[in-house]
Amino acid sequence: MARGRFISLEGGEGAGKSTQLAALAEALRGRGLTVIVTREPGGSPGAEAIRKLLLEGEETRWNARAEALLFAAARSDHIEKTIQPALDRGEWVLSDRFLDSSLAYQGEAGGLGIEAVRDLHRFGSLDFLPDRTLVLTLDESEGALRARARDGHLGDRIGSRPPSYHAAVDAGFRAMAEKEPERVKLIDASGTPETVTARLLYALGDLLP
Repeated sequence: MARGRFISLEGGEGAGKSTQLAALAEALRGRGLTVIVTREPGGSPGAEAIRKLLLEGEETRWNARAEALLFAAARSDHIEKTIQPALDRGEWVLSDRFLDSSLAYQGEAGGLGIEAVRDLHRFGSLDFLPDRTLVLTLDESEGALRARARDGHLGDRIGSRPPSYHAAVDAGFRAMAEKEPERVKLIDASGTPETVTARLLYALGDLLP
């Protein structure tokens, strides 16, 4: 049995990840693939417990280093309990966020440095990487409007941080796309949902059976 494929979907607040994750999963299933959809932080019982620690509470609950360690611990459990077994069964795994979010949020925007956060991943998850990372990009003001229309506000500890933080997140994603162009692809998230889904599928064309 051929190994499955692991695809992560990334992007800033309001870029449309949830909508596109569902649409992409449906499109891939329409091609005869078995697809599971998961998320970070979370995706396994242990990682879901850590998710609550990360996203709830006051902004000052964790410093940047503690936050990065919690994300790394959740990811290690997620890979071992959910992602790797599915890939071994020949399934495709789509994840709403993965390592590149930690690199952009804690590494770039949080000031820890991308390589420092990557080192945590090398230790916790043996540098396990997606076959392809698709980063939805959107004008900052449009993303904020979409997020507020969706939530009424940017509701969790991380989403509610100031615009300067989210601009740094965007810069982090773009830096990773420049450094790893074969793995990390920037996808224009403007236009109709159907148009964006078509762009995502095109970016996966070389991986599709």
